[in-house]
Amino acid sequence: MTTRNVNTEQLLAMIRDGRPMGFRTQLRLTALLSMPAIVAQLSSIAMQYIDASMVGSLGADASASIGLVSTTTWLFWGVLSAAGTGFSVQVAHLIGSGEFDKARDVVRQGFTALLIFSTAIAMLGVGISPFLPGWLGADERIHHDASRYFLIFASFLPALQISFLAGSMLRCAGNMKVPSMLNVLMCVIDVVLNFILIFPARDIVICGSLNIHVWGAGLGVEGAALATVLAETIVASIMLWYLWRRAPILRLSDNPGKFTPRASVLRKAFRIGMPMGLEHMAICSAQIMITTIVAPLGVVAIAANAFAIIAESLCYMPGYGIGEAATTLAGQAYGAGRHRLVRRFGYITVGAAMAVMGVMGVALYLWAPQIIGVMSPVDDIRTLGADILRIEAWAEPMFGAAIVSYGFFVGLGRTILPSVMNLLSIWGVRLTLATILAPTMGLRGVWLAMCIELCFRGLIFLALLAFGRWRHEGNSSTGLDRTNVIQQESQ
Repeated sequence: MTTRNVNTEQLLAMIRDGRPMGFRTQLRLTALLSMPAIVAQLSSIAMQYIDASMVGSLGADASASIGLVSTTTWLFWGVLSAAGTGFSVQVAHLIGSGEFDKARDVVRQGFTALLIFSTAIAMLGVGISPFLPGWLGADERIHHDASRYFLIFASFLPALQISFLAGSMLRCAGNMKVPSMLNVLMCVIDVVLNFILIFPARDIVICGSLNIHVWGAGLGVEGAALATVLAETIVASIMLWYLWRRAPILRLSDNPGKFTPRASVLRKAFRIGMPMGLEHMAICSAQIMITTIVAPLGVVAIAANAFAIIAESLCYMPGYGIGEAATTLAGQAYGAGRHRLVRRFGYITVGAAMAVMGVMGVALYLWAPQIIGVMSPVDDIRTLGADILRIEAWAEPMFGAAIVSYGFFVGLGRTILPSVMNLLSIWGVRLTLATILAPTMGLRGVWLAMCIELCFRGLIFLALLAFGRWRHEGNSSTGLDRTNVIQQESQ
C-alpha cells in the first residue's frame, strides 16, 4: 500500500484497524508526528530565548533574578505536566482501541480534576514566592525581582495547566499540527508583549530618519513574566475552544457528558502520573540543589548558567518533540494490541532522536559563542556561557536516547522504572559530581558533571529499551497482531 498521499489521521487509523504497516510507513508516520511536535518545542524555547535576550539587555542582575528561580518554575510545571500525562495516556490507549466515547469522558474528568489540583499548587507557589530567593542563597539585590517573577508565574498556573492538558490530549489523538501552530502564535504574542511590558516608553528610529514614539510599561523582569503568562493564557483559551468545538476525535461538544471524575479514572491517572510527579520533584529538587551550588559562584555564573540552559534547549527540544511522537505512537499501538509495532516504533523514534540531537550537538559546539552572545552583551557571561555549552554538546546524542525512551515508556503507561532511573541518575551521578567538581572548577565543573550524567542516563535507557522485560509482552498473537500483519511489519 502506498502512503505518499496518506495523511497522519489515516496512518494512525491503520494502527487502530489492525492493518499491516511496513517499515517505510512506520518511518513516515513517525516523521509526520515528530515534525509538528519539534516545531512546537522549538517555538517554546524561542520564546524563552527571546525573553532572555530582552531581559539580558537590562543587565546581569535582571538575568540572574530569572535564572535563579527557573529550576523552581520547572519543578512546579513538571508536577502539573505529570498530572496531565496521567489522563492523556489513558486517552491514547482508548483511542488506540477505538473507544472514542470513553476517551472523551476521560478528557472531561481530567479537566475537572486538574483544575482543582493546579489551583492548589498555585496557592502554594504564591505562598512561598517571598521567601524563595533567600532559600536559594542568592544575593539580596536580586531578591525582589526573582520573587516577583515567581509570584506572577505561580498565579497563572491553572491557565498553564489547561493549556498543557488540552495540547496533550490533542497530541495523544495524533493532532500535532494545531498545538504546534498555537505554540508559534504564543511565541509571537510573547514577543509583542515583551516589547511593550519590559521596556519603558522610548523613541525608535526607522530607516535612519523616521522617528516613532513607542509606549512601554517599563516593568523589567515583571514585564517579562507577565508577557509570558498572558501569551500562554491566550493560547490556552484557543486550545480549549478547539478541543471543545473542532477536534475530530475528541470534540467534546458532540457528546455532552459529565465532568465529575470517576474513581477508576483517577486511580489510573494516579498510577501513571504519580511516579512521574515524584520523579519531576526529585529531579527539580536536585536542580535546585545545583542552583544553590551555582549561586555562591556569583551573579555572572548564575546568569551564564541560566543563558546556557536556554541555549542548550535549542538542541534537546527536537528530542522532546520526537518523544511526544513516541508517546502517541506507543500509546495508540499498545491500546490496539499491536505489540510488535510498539517495539518497532520504540527503535525508530530513539534512533531518530539520537541522530537529530547529534547534529544539533555539533552545531552547539561550533556556534556556542554566537548563541550566548545574542542573549547577553556582558563579555564575562558570554565567555563562561560558551565554555559550558561546549562541554554539554558532547552529551546530546545520549540525552536524546534518554528523552525519547522515557516518552516511549510513558506511552505504554510504564512510568515507575523509567522515573526511578532518571531519579537515581541525576541524584547519584550529576549532583554528586557537581558537589565534588564545583569548588575547583566552578561552573565548568557543574556542567561537566551534567555531561557525564546525561551520557550515563542515555546508556541505561538504551539498555532498558534493548533488553528490558517489557519486550516480551504480547509475543503471542492477539486479535490484531495477526500473522500476516506481523510478517509485513517485520519487513
